Amino acid sequence: MTDQHRHFVRVHPEVADALASGRAVVALETAAVTHGLPREELSQFPRYFDTVDPSVRDAFRGRPANAALGRALAAAVRAEGAVPATVGMLHGKLVIGLTDAEVDLLAEMREVRKISSRDIAPLSVDGASGGTTVAGTLLACRLVSPTRLRVFATGGIGGVHRGYAQRPDISADLLEIRDGGTLVVTAGAKSILDVAATVEMLDTLAVATVGYDTEHFPLFLSAGTPHLRTSARARDAQHAATMFALQQSITPERGMLLCVPPPTSDALPTETMERAIAVGLAECAQRGVTGPEVTPVLLAAVAQATGGASLATNLAVLVHNAQVGARVAKCMAHAERTSNSD
Repeated sequence: MTDQHRHFVRVHPEVADALASGRAVVALETAAVTHGLPREELSQFPRYFDTVDPSVRDAFRGRPANAALGRALAAAVRAEGAVPATVGMLHGKLVIGLTDAEVDLLAEMREVRKISSRDIAPLSVDGASGGTTVAGTLLACRLVSPTRLRVFATGGIGGVHRGYAQRPDISADLLEIRDGGTLVVTAGAKSILDVAATVEMLDTLAVATVGYDTEHFPLFLSAGTPHLRTSARARDAQHAATMFALQQSITPERGMLLCVPPPTSDALPTETMERAIAVGLAECAQRGVTGPEVTPVLLAAVAQATGGASLATNLAVLVHNAQVGARVAKCMAHAERTSNSD
């Protein structure tokens, strides 16, 4: 980082050393820790957890789900041979590489903020604490120097909200993805959004949407539908790494989406999601709910319609994407070492 950033940014030495030595590093967000998951132990584990490194499932034993998630994602990245860089704000300090103890602290706090890119400066001045969103984490990725964080794994990105024609609402995630110069490993856009409009907006912003062994743009908790397609397809982690490396050589400031479908074992039927969202939208219309308050109503409708399975799928998606992100980051690091040795 530059000297002007040192007073409000702290990079963990392990992350700094890994970047300096050309090892694989994966950025992780914390908005799901502070705002996305319940503060109680899980009653239902994703089936996908039966296939992952035991350290991932062990992270949830005896801990609230929100605190366990931060540990589990870091464990998933480490199990794939990469270094996790969990991002969050503690008492006004933007930390890139939170320790397990710091994740626990953030998860326990009641006065926490959801921190987007626009919020980092004012909340740092105010000494606030909180979890970074996709946009906030991508800004943090750019603040690491001399080498930015180039791979970031998350769940579903924000996008164009439903009812955009009546109330324009587009997530800051999309602009940060375009301008961040980072490969964002995601399960597509949250299905409570207007996903078709989100895909069109990504096209307008010239953001490549690369399907990870798929041609369909995933819908976060479900695999997607044939009428929503990605702009390209990567066969595997190596193929995706090669695509991003070439894009970096052409437009280094341009980000890319690597769109990873949810694990088949836990993916929810698209029809179930759409019916649940329709119920939630009808409830919003009946109650006069608008703006930011719509999202919690829709999420509650999805949870009820799926019997709570949406939480398990969310966790499976997050862990799976962390694994994929680590694999791609390792391929990128290996390619650079090979190139430098020639």
